[in-house]
Amino acid sequence: MSGHSRSAGLWLLSFALVSLVHASQPAARAQTVVEPRGSADLLPGSSVRRLHTPAARGPVTSAVTVEEVGDVDSFGRSLRWLGVAQGDVDLAEACPVPGSASDARCVVLSPTPALTDFNLTDLASITLPARSANSLLCHWFSPVLTLQYANPGADAAVAQFSYFPTLTLENAVLLDPGLIDPTTGAPFAGRLTTGMTASERFEVPLAPGMTLNERQRDTATCIAGFISKRALIQNYGLTESQASEFFRRDTVIRLNVRGSARYVQAASLNFGLRIVGD
Repeated sequence: MSGHSRSAGLWLLSFALVSLVHASQPAARAQTVVEPRGSADLLPGSSVRRLHTPAARGPVTSAVTVEEVGDVDSFGRSLRWLGVAQGDVDLAEACPVPGSASDARCVVLSPTPALTDFNLTDLASITLPARSANSLLCHWFSPVLTLQYANPGADAAVAQFSYFPTLTLENAVLLDPGLIDPTTGAPFAGRLTTGMTASERFEVPLAPGMTLNERQRDTATCIAGFISKRALIQNYGLTESQASEFFRRDTVIRLNVRGSARYVQAASLNFGLRIVGD
């Protein structure tokens, strides 16, 4: 056989081996980010427009418009660090989980292939003194997820896991019985709940009898803020005076997470929350 023929044969053999190895691997995991509905963190439709840099403007203290910068209340102000907290959750076949954090919430998983739903409130909280921020509160939300998927069946399956975080804010301004929460149609009774642009859904294909361990690390930072003076006025119906007073009062922020799991054998979920403001 000539040198050229031997080289061609080796190339074909290598290609066949690579194709065989690739075919034996599970299909790529699909990850879809699901944006929450009704989140103050998303700009209202009337504000979704191209922003432009003003030409030849003076110092930062010069007046700016919503059309130019999107948020005039926080423009040019310094960032303030306003606290950090973490909520831990275990998904397991039995609770509590040995060796888990003492304050971790535990959810008992339904037998495979049933879906397990969970809805956990007040996983962690941060209390902000009055006047901690001027007009804006923002989140840095950092989940660390350790997941064990398992398919004990004789047929291929698709494992699923999703989570949807929300924040509940308690503030004395919301005790006014004349203020109605547009998301519930009832008075606020001192609190409101808002979503964050930090929801995720994972889908993992599993071969029969397959077990897969996976660790996910992510961070989502705010866009418009999970609450702002502007959102209080436009989204929640407060007057400008009430919205300003909101930031002059103490505020308690509570982290909640709901979600679901299928073909998940065990999971350790650590949800980190840091608050910043202006």
